[in-house]
Amino acid sequence: MLRLVLRARAIVRDATKPLVEAVIGGLVVVLLRVTRHFDAERTAGAFARITRAVGPYLPEHKIGRANLKAAFPDKSDAEIEAILLGVWENLGRVGAEVAHLDHVWDLDPAHPERSRIELAPGTAEIFGKLHDDGKGALIFASHLANWELPALAAPAYGLESAVLFRRPNIAAADRAIQKIRAVNMGTMIATTPDAPLRLARALEDGVHVGMLVDQHFGRGVDVTFFGRKAKANPLLARLARQIEVPIHGVRIIRLPGYRFRAELSPEVVPVRDAAGRIDVAATMQAVTSVIEGWVREHPEQWLWLHRRWR
Repeated sequence: MLRLVLRARAIVRDATKPLVEAVIGGLVVVLLRVTRHFDAERTAGAFARITRAVGPYLPEHKIGRANLKAAFPDKSDAEIEAILLGVWENLGRVGAEVAHLDHVWDLDPAHPERSRIELAPGTAEIFGKLHDDGKGALIFASHLANWELPALAAPAYGLESAVLFRRPNIAAADRAIQKIRAVNMGTMIATTPDAPLRLARALEDGVHVGMLVDQHFGRGVDVTFFGRKAKANPLLARLARQIEVPIHGVRIIRLPGYRFRAELSPEVVPVRDAAGRIDVAATMQAVTSVIEGWVREHPEQWLWLHRRWR
């Protein structure tokens, strides 16, 4: 009897899944279209207040709390909860800002005080070097502040770029988001089986390839993140082994007053084995250590709500 009940539930779930996804996808599309008609800063603030209020009641809040306690054992419960509220607030802002990605990058080097984006010291020089060296580069990022914005930086500086991304599971939402992204994010490459080949070809052609590297990857290499073992996607280091190009990290820091600071890290030198080849696991550890340093500086702006450690 139990098997029949479970089978019936599975049949109902499979039958209703397309309808549920269609409804959710339609709601996402409507929300994105409506949000675009309102002021970006005010909408981001409204979304932040909503997620800050609702977030603590969601299951992800417990995941975030456990992650933070493991990463920062010396912090009090009150400090942990304060960071978590900041995480929810940041997530709400990101949700609202997605609808305005095609014009949120506002940087006037001649008048930085009037710009929404400012550059960290040394970043403009690194951008210039990447622009003029005649070769591609590997650029890694993390789910910090608004993690969509780094993809806007390269086109803004005239760098030919390609960005690896994961498609949303819901087709309607995917189409709506891609339409916004397509304006000024360079070439978008989905995480399909042929993605590594496409990325390698892009690097050979002098394209600057960007990817997020801070999530759990079950078939990944072992790294240490906040003192705990985690799995990292080795794709970036494998590409570097195949095509030797500079490796840099890029992060966006959220500032008060609806402003952001963009920062390119110094070149991350890949680790090599005794034969002189790039050591994939050790190089991913070097990249992960950079990201850990970023997160320690602004823990309330990183996405603690996923299970980074398994």
